[in-house]
Amino acid sequence: MPDASRTEGSTAQRPQRSPLGNILFGAGVVVVLATMALGAFAGVAFMEKLADLSPLSAMVPDHGHTALVVGGIAAGGVIGLTLPTILFGMVRGNEQEPPVGPGSALLKMLALLVFGVYLVVGSIVVSQVGWILPQGVTTLVAVFAIGFSWMPLAMVPWEKLGLGGVVGDRFGSRLRSNSHEAD
Repeated sequence: MPDASRTEGSTAQRPQRSPLGNILFGAGVVVVLATMALGAFAGVAFMEKLADLSPLSAMVPDHGHTALVVGGIAAGGVIGLTLPTILFGMVRGNEQEPPVGPGSALLKMLALLVFGVYLVVGSIVVSQVGWILPQGVTTLVAVFAIGFSWMPLAMVPWEKLGLGGVVGDRFGSRLRSNSHEAD
């Protein structure tokens, strides 16, 4: 039976990329991965500067600084990963998916900025665990708390808020459709 489903799916021919298309795709992947890594480093540098500010330096305990680093990696990495893909989406399109318009791209970038702020605030909140736990345990808690903090956002019905094309268009709708099928 599993072989029959594979043969049915293979009947639809996908258009082949040209060698130039493969080179451009590879260059795009390298750009996205480089901006993701640079964004993570920039996020860590930003969070270190933020921790040195006078009002925040008294609020974040010594054992909580690693939570800020984890939050900086998450915020910078996500922004560095997503921003180039939004920009590439403005110039890349085909018959099924037209290029992203400037208004939609700006709205997606704004949503990305709000998500980055959400991760920064989340890391500041998680850093408060450093008052009662040692640094190693605080780091472990921070990785899980910040790493999974986006999951409630995936459950929000963004279409009802008018943000269906901005947030959760693919992943969130699949999550909700799978939960409806299980009912």
